[in-house]
Amino acid sequence: MPKINYEKYLVRKPLYEAFGGTKNRQSPTMTMMSNKQVPGSNHYMEPGWIYGIPDPNPSLYEHVHDFDEIVMHLGGNYRTPQVLGGEVEFYVGGQPVAFNTSTTFFIPKGTPHGPVIWKKFQYPHLQMAIMIGTGSAGEAWGESGIHNKKIAPPKKTKDFDFEQYAVRSPVREAGSLYKSGRTSPAMTFMSGVQVPGVKYYIEFQWTFGTPVLKSAGAGMKEMTHDFDEIILHLGGAPQNPEDLGAELEFFVGGQPLTFDTTSALFIPRGVPHGPSRLKKFRKPYMMIAIMCGAGSLREGWGR
Repeated sequence: MPKINYEKYLVRKPLYEAFGGTKNRQSPTMTMMSNKQVPGSNHYMEPGWIYGIPDPNPSLYEHVHDFDEIVMHLGGNYRTPQVLGGEVEFYVGGQPVAFNTSTTFFIPKGTPHGPVIWKKFQYPHLQMAIMIGTGSAGEAWGESGIHNKKIAPPKKTKDFDFEQYAVRSPVREAGSLYKSGRTSPAMTFMSGVQVPGVKYYIEFQWTFGTPVLKSAGAGMKEMTHDFDEIILHLGGAPQNPEDLGAELEFFVGGQPLTFDTTSALFIPRGVPHGPSRLKKFRKPYMMIAIMCGAGSLREGWGR
């Protein structure tokens, strides 16, 4: 039986193909996962840094997808990770939802959403869209109407509080193994507990130094899951977003994968992975782990 080269699951460099032409933000954004990069991943992910009030504002208008979507806005200061660094108004189902904290939205397929309007800006922060069930930018956004300029704001037509799709404050329940150098516990920004029915578990953390474990023997070991998982390591310097700021070694199927750039790793269900080792540290970076199909910590990591 031929040996698998797990390098094929690692995206070391983003594509630049979506949402060009906007000032004061990363434009185009960084495509970190798609079927072009990892065939069969069937997810499309594109983070981008916000450097100021985007121009035009809004640059994204009300639109509708045939797929579920998760939209994240994450603060760019590791010292205060729940503070966004700006104030944003996001229309969901025609209802304006304003926030100034790190906030994640679940957008069920068929739900109109947008525009996204920046009201205030304090310091750089990250916006990321995760399209579920497609690995193509064209399929995800091509016919959605996202760039069709509209003068009047959307109107709410359903008797439903779309605030229920927003996670404004994370749960702290995973990864309490560290006493310094890393956000601990990690910040859960999406789960079936926070938004009932969601089958995605997303946790976020900063590494801002060499992590120190609370006890000997603690830390990540080799594991397997019953679900696909995507792990993003994102550089924390908006002026040089492809530079991770560290060198990591991550084992997949027993094969060490070493990288020092902003990267995304797709781990198919049943594939053993871990441990992860920080070999060099230069500046703070972010890690986002996404369990695809599991709605809770127990369901995703229980074994």
